[in-house]
Amino acid sequence: MTDAIKIDVWSDIACPWCYIGKRNLEKGLAEASGDEDAPAVEVVFHSFELSPDTPVDFHGGEADYLATHKGISQDQAQQMLDRVTGVAAEAGLEYRFDLLKHTNTVKAHELLHFAKEQGRQHELAERLMSAYFTEGRHLGEEDELVALAADAGLDADAARDALRSGRFLDAVRADQAQAQAYGINGVPFFVIDGKYGVSGAQPAEAFAQIVRQVWTERSEDAPVAV
Repeated sequence: MTDAIKIDVWSDIACPWCYIGKRNLEKGLAEASGDEDAPAVEVVFHSFELSPDTPVDFHGGEADYLATHKGISQDQAQQMLDRVTGVAAEAGLEYRFDLLKHTNTVKAHELLHFAKEQGRQHELAERLMSAYFTEGRHLGEEDELVALAADAGLDADAARDALRSGRFLDAVRADQAQAQAYGINGVPFFVIDGKYGVSGAQPAEAFAQIVRQVWTERSEDAPVAV
């Protein structure tokens, strides 16, 4: 039995391309899962803060944030948002930047590590990204995060305790340190089998191709039973 291919994904729940990349990865893995010799894959999400200096309560819309953060005009910022909204739609996601509440994401990352400990990381990652990009939920607020954790099948009281204790902050910082060691300066970033780096929201077929390639390499390198 060949060990599962591990895909380590560095992302931020406030990164629009990360949600697109997540969905495309899922579609690519679903495609490869139909193969006769389907690759076994384990996906783990890691923390990356695109803008750690963002306040919990950012005053202004997403275009305001982009214009200030990137030093561009409001029109240019809106064009960027329109473009990513179109790409998201192609991935089956309905982005609502008119509702989006820009916020600091460190607490959301802490919660994702709590969810990982509870075996619900994938469910929470999906719930947080959907809430942020399509529902206009405020992911900087404790009550919102706890409610979303409950939606993802986690115990609400335990989730609140995890946030208030700050005990998962070190895990967030460790992820960020690992990203720095890898030279990752933008997300989404996928490290496949510990040796292949894939940057950006690649199309689903690209993810299907690389896991098939790695799976084939694994099979060729596997010792022959005598």
